[in-house]
Amino acid sequence: MSFWQRLAQPAQALVYGATGGLGLAFCEQLLAREDVAQVWACARHADDHAGLERLARQHPGRLQRVAVAGLDEPALAALATRLTASFPRLDLLLCAAGLLQGAQARAEKSLAQVEQAGLQESYLVNAVLPLLLIKHLTPLLKGHHPCQVATLSARVGSIGDNRLGGWYGYRMAKAALNQGLRCASIELARLNPESCVLALHPGTTDTALSRPFQARVPADKLFTPDHAAARLLEVLAARTPADTGSFWDWAGQPVEW
Repeated sequence: MSFWQRLAQPAQALVYGATGGLGLAFCEQLLAREDVAQVWACARHADDHAGLERLARQHPGRLQRVAVAGLDEPALAALATRLTASFPRLDLLLCAAGLLQGAQARAEKSLAQVEQAGLQESYLVNAVLPLLLIKHLTPLLKGHHPCQVATLSARVGSIGDNRLGGWYGYRMAKAALNQGLRCASIELARLNPESCVLALHPGTTDTALSRPFQARVPADKLFTPDHAAARLLEVLAARTPADTGSFWDWAGQPVEW
């Protein structure tokens, strides 16, 4: 029985990173489902994003846009308070945030390119932000209702799969994220035995994050955000509480840690 079939009523879903390519695709595909009551689209600039505005017009009342910075804990606490006042439980939490290159973070090719500021920026966005989001939304996740929590990880965060090296900050941060999700899965299983916490690898997707690195990617291995989102939602729907704390790729195959 899939996640959607286990629901007693239409789902309340939250997508963080909703203004990114994958996050927006998640929102659009969730809104297309009759078994989703509302989608809460969260991002730093969710309130003035053209794609989300279009979806809000297409689905009046079903898409709620919330401008919130994931590393701002008071703002996350306020988000949790607002959600708790609107409904008693959250059925689906998707975190689509991620950073490969930023103000300081770089896709390092060698140890000589590693810098403290870059490592810290990557760690905060890729590992800390998703855990803070789960922390503040835990009151809505606990209970006895089917509950899926998934965060975008990356195969390059797998220690066992690392045969090329490089990308120090990104690899380290995603490995840290995976461990954090594993810890959260154990705690949430005690708070809600119907919960399932997952790390998901979307494959190489045509988004701003991967665009500088697509030159050598075969055409059939470069996914559109819509395709990647659809495959990941299929993987998520097929997982059960017995799978909590695990790592899966877009094709439904487990990824080694």
